[in-house]
Amino acid sequence: MKNNLTTTITSGKFKGKKLSLPSLSTTRSTKSIVKESVFNSLQGEIYGSVFIELFGGSGLMAATAVSNYAKKGYAIELDRAAFNSLRENFSRLNDDGNEILVALHGDTFELTPKILVQNIEQKTILYADPPFDIRDGFSGIYEKLYKMLEKLEANIVVIEHISSHKPSQNIGKFALYKSRKFGNTTLSYYTKCI
Repeated sequence: MKNNLTTTITSGKFKGKKLSLPSLSTTRSTKSIVKESVFNSLQGEIYGSVFIELFGGSGLMAATAVSNYAKKGYAIELDRAAFNSLRENFSRLNDDGNEILVALHGDTFELTPKILVQNIEQKTILYADPPFDIRDGFSGIYEKLYKMLEKLEANIVVIEHISSHKPSQNIGKFALYKSRKFGNTTLSYYTKCI
């Protein structure tokens, strides 16, 4: 049976375009209020950046970034069914073979460093929305994410996490500069220390 869940891009050049959502049993969609907060906070940073959505699900965050004039958006998704929705969403938004949205199937921890190397000269924003560690098989997900981020070069990192998790103040070259709580979800913003 085909999943009919959708979400809508609410700003920028793709405003009003619908994206298919993968099954909620394998992914957790970012709430509208959280998405709006991210793009309000990053408003001055998005233009011309490369936006990389880790644990991509439907690709909503990367698509919204490109809709708001990020130069390129990537979304990485491991779950095959979720990736199929992601790839379909991006194929509808990419025009004339101009692949400004790239859907990647695979492990975020393996693919993120490779994408960053390919975009070494670009302003990069990482958006990480890992499965909350209360789900089976995901205990320790934040520690694993921090360990990867310690080795990476990017300009801004935003982590969407369960509110009961206390985020690290510093992760490698990144320093926490802002947190916003929305019930069970919190956004933690990091910037590269110079």
